[in-house]
Amino acid sequence: MTLEATREDPKPVAVSAAGSSNTRGRLVGDRQKTAQRLLRSTADRAYNGELDIDWDAPLEPDMDWVPEHRQTLYGTKVWDKLTQEQRRELGKHEAVAVLSFGLYAEVGLSMMLMRSVIENPVVADDHCRYALAEIGEESRHSTMFSRLVNKSGVEPYTIPRGLRKLIRLVGLVPSGPVGYAGTLLIEEVLDRLQREGMADERIQPHFRQLMKIHVLEEARHITYAREELVRSMNATSKARVALHRGLFSLAVLGVLPVLVNPKVYRSVGLSPLRGAIIAQRSPLYRQRAEFSSEPLLRFSYEAGFVKGAITTRILRLARALPQDILDELDGRSPKAVA
Repeated sequence: MTLEATREDPKPVAVSAAGSSNTRGRLVGDRQKTAQRLLRSTADRAYNGELDIDWDAPLEPDMDWVPEHRQTLYGTKVWDKLTQEQRRELGKHEAVAVLSFGLYAEVGLSMMLMRSVIENPVVADDHCRYALAEIGEESRHSTMFSRLVNKSGVEPYTIPRGLRKLIRLVGLVPSGPVGYAGTLLIEEVLDRLQREGMADERIQPHFRQLMKIHVLEEARHITYAREELVRSMNATSKARVALHRGLFSLAVLGVLPVLVNPKVYRSVGLSPLRGAIIAQRSPLYRQRAEFSSEPLLRFSYEAGFVKGAITTRILRLARALPQDILDELDGRSPKAVA
């Protein structure tokens, strides 16, 4: 278990690490043996959001959608002025925004996986079969996300039409390390937030069950992507790996601020621009960014994917690197600083 303290409540909030990927650093197993193990797990431990969530049960009007300390305005003067009802309403909109983002992301990841199957020289092996099994799970996740969005009564937060057209170009994203790192960026950030939320009894039961299902199945996807990232780095020249590191750092810088659509702030009477500025300037923004991306960036650092002047400079701007990694990058001993 890892622990994260909140601002108002000094009691730590438990974040379960049970069942999470144990792939670390540069150590990966045999590609086909990993695929076989993941296929067995898929067969033994799989859920269906259509059947394993009671969609006929009513929502609980007095329960939250997001832990308050994870809401984007928490810790600001604007937050202090909001009523409890406004905070809960904003939390619902933020949850729907993340689910909407996740729906697009899951579809995009499926497109990348389809591409990996097509490009694999041996299309009929366990590695490709697991990729196809993962596509099936991602499709069920997207269906599950969309059902909860509809259940909430909030309209989904769609992306702009121009950006939707750009998604057609996902097939042109450079194959290699950045593709798997981008996959991990989406999967690990959502996984980290959901591991905390699913254990919080103050959260809507429908959402908690959705998170439990998603976390269980995403653990396999994260193992798959982590190992493929390391293999891809080993098969790519140092110059191209440096390019991919830079692209990854730009993705981290761009994704974290847009995970929650700024339009959510209209639910409490704020303009999207003003709300986004307040959220970005929150004294707790770095804490939330570091919490959500810590497992991803710690693994990436161990694997050698967080290094180089340009990459690390961009990641510093994202305000998401754990302090001990920042200390090591600066040549300081974390123990000495402590």
